[in-house]
Amino acid sequence: MNIDETKPRSDSRDRFILSKGHASPALYSVLANRGYFDKKELSNLRHIDSNLQGHPDVNKIPGVDMTTGSLGQGLSIANGMAMSSKLSRKGIRVYCLLGDGEIEEGQVWEAAMTASHYKLDNLCVIVDNNNLQIDGTVKDVMNPYPIDEKFKSFGFHTISINGHDINQIIRAFNAAKTIKGKPTAIIAKTVKGKGVSFMENEVRMAWKSTK
Repeated sequence: MNIDETKPRSDSRDRFILSKGHASPALYSVLANRGYFDKKELSNLRHIDSNLQGHPDVNKIPGVDMTTGSLGQGLSIANGMAMSSKLSRKGIRVYCLLGDGEIEEGQVWEAAMTASHYKLDNLCVIVDNNNLQIDGTVKDVMNPYPIDEKFKSFGFHTISINGHDINQIIRAFNAAKTIKGKPTAIIAKTVKGKGVSFMENEVRMAWKSTK
C-alpha cells in the first residue's frame, strides 16, 4: 500500500477498510509495528479509556481509515472511497477485508454489484475464509460456497490462495494491481487460530472472543 506513517491523513494514501472490525488486534499490531503509534500502547487493548478498543476508531487511531464493527458495511464504504478516487483521478487503491461469515449480509452483495457496475478496478476485496463464525461453520449457518464463483458472478476478477502463504499473498496483490475494468476479490483460505494448538479451527474460541 502507498502509505506513510508520518502522514496518516495524506489525501494521496491508499485506504484499508477492516470490515470485520472484531479483528482489530491484528490491525493494531501491524500499525504499531509500522510506526503509527508506540508499541507499548498494545498492552492497553480494550482497557477503559484506551484508544485501542474492540473495534477500530478512525478518530482515535492513526492509520485507521474507517470506524468499523457493524458487519456487512465495509465494502460499501470501500466503494465510496474507490469511486471518489476515480472521480478525482488521484490513483488511490482501496483494500477491504471481509469475513466469510460476514458475507452472509445482503449489503455485501449490493456493494459487490455496485463495485462491478462502476468498474472499480482500484478496489481489492480480501475474504478471510476460515469457515468459522460465532454459531458454527459458515457452511452450516448459511453456506456461501463457492465464494470465488459468487464474486465472479458479480463481475469480480477472483484469485484463490492459501491465506497463510506470504508468497501467494504477495503474488495475489501484485496481480490485482494489473486488472483493469473490474474489481478483484482475493479468497484467502485460512485456519482460525493457526499456530495456537488449543485454538486452531475451534469455533468455541470465536464465541469466547466476543465475550
